[in-house]
Amino acid sequence: MKRLFLSLAVAVAVLVLAGCATQRPVLYPNPKLKQVGNAAAQRDVDQCIELAKESGISHDAGGKAARGGAGGAIVGGAVGAGVGAVRGDIGRSAAAGAAGGAAGGAAGGALRSGEPSSVYKGFVQRCLSERGYDVIGWQ
Repeated sequence: MKRLFLSLAVAVAVLVLAGCATQRPVLYPNPKLKQVGNAAAQRDVDQCIELAKESGISHDAGGKAARGGAGGAIVGGAVGAGVGAVRGDIGRSAAAGAAGGAAGGAAGGALRSGEPSSVYKGFVQRCLSERGYDVIGWQ
């Protein structure tokens, strides 16, 4: 049982680190981008991102993994308790289910954690639009 928890913890840590890469806006090669070039355009992207942070708008990367882990723990605990009731060891099965659910939920949240919140995206996109750029997506 201890080995299972250690394996799950390592898997979650790897997924959290992989999910920490943040997305950035992708610019359409319109006349503005062609005029200023990629290097200047990326500085403008950086400035718009900084302006969002200074305005108190967060990227919201960390909270998604934590919420996913908490939700997974609740669901996993409930499933584990159900299985335990049938098998006669409710406490142990509920704990195992909660641990597995938390790991799965946190991993799923970590995979989505690089995705910015809609408010953050909207702010950065508007900032770039006001500077003459066209954002076609995020990656």
